[in-house]
Amino acid sequence: MPESDVHSANDAPAVEEVVTATQALIKLGQHVTDTWVLSRDEASVPESRPAIVPLAVWQQQANRDELAPWLSSDTELTAPLAEELEQAALVAIDFPAFTDGRGYTLARLLRERFGYAGEIRAIGDVLIDQLYYMTRCGFDALALRDDQDVEAALAALQAFSVSYQPAVDLHEPLFVRRRRERQAG
Repeated sequence: MPESDVHSANDAPAVEEVVTATQALIKLGQHVTDTWVLSRDEASVPESRPAIVPLAVWQQQANRDELAPWLSSDTELTAPLAEELEQAALVAIDFPAFTDGRGYTLARLLRERFGYAGEIRAIGDVLIDQLYYMTRCGFDALALRDDQDVEAALAALQAFSVSYQPAVDLHEPLFVRRRRERQAG
């Protein structure tokens, strides 16, 4: 056997951290510098901190300082899980594809049913077209996909001046607000 074909256990390739920094983060309607790194590694906690890690990795940690969970779009949000998430500095919700709308439901449930008051961040395939609707569902931080323009995203958040339907950000439909305005005037 040629010497180059013989490998020992010590020759195994080093596993690299699967960590990314968000280039474009909009938080509460402002472009901000993201101090969190996102880890998609399902097996370990990255050395870089603060870090957003998969839910299962976050749940396994005794010391959750400087760690936050991200939820996959198929996460079943139960009352015990929501109670556990109250300990998190932020909760990120992954959009694996812009066509996957389950993340909207997770954010709305966290805010309305379970009263989560911390940061809810959209990550993954987050496009400008979705931002306004994400904020209406309870997201207050939006990590844009790399090819999205921050200035265009900020403008898109201002595209609508009136919303008809009730949502997390405005609990009354337009007709109720208009009726109250007519009665007051």
